[in-house]
Amino acid sequence: MCGIPKTTILRVLIMSGVVIVFTAANPRAHCDGLDGPVVTAAMHALEEENVNLILPWVRPEDEHLIRNAFDTTLVVRKLDSRARKLADMYFFETLVRIHRAGEGAPYTGLKPAGLDLGPAIPAADEALATESLDSLATVISHLVEEGIHRRFREAMARKHYDENNVIDAREYVEAYVTFIHYVEALHTAAQGPAENHAGESTQSKARNH
Repeated sequence: MCGIPKTTILRVLIMSGVVIVFTAANPRAHCDGLDGPVVTAAMHALEEENVNLILPWVRPEDEHLIRNAFDTTLVVRKLDSRARKLADMYFFETLVRIHRAGEGAPYTGLKPAGLDLGPAIPAADEALATESLDSLATVISHLVEEGIHRRFREAMARKHYDENNVIDAREYVEAYVTFIHYVEALHTAAQGPAENHAGESTQSKARNH
């Protein structure tokens, strides 16, 4: 199997957030997980009694909602251990719900910790933690290479069909379209600006502020 240059993969990673291509069809919990970055930040904020630690996770217009929920939680969680657990969970749910709404995404409840997030998301988190793209580039390179080769093989396996066999011809067309659309999606992502969860590019956000 021929390798795709890492410089190409890094360009895709930096410019487009191409991980979306591989995960959009099968979304996994991350920001709404109990061990995800939002709830982790919320835990830290409650322990430090510092609301500023979680305000970056919500839009400016939603800050008052989080501040109110945060103040209420701080009062209730001091009553006893049971009240503390209930208050914390209330705050986690409120924060994640408002965070998701800011992304234009539905809130479907908090997800348990330890769920399988696939290879891309943990590798992306690790890249930021270690300040190195090496591991992430390897993961995405493998995903891109495997994806292209698999769809190419499927198309090639159906290419030499009897032109009078409509069933076989349709199977090839389906494999051809799948392969072309996959490559087109990769190319579009590589050329376009990075987007947030709601689909608004960072460049357009900058123009709106």
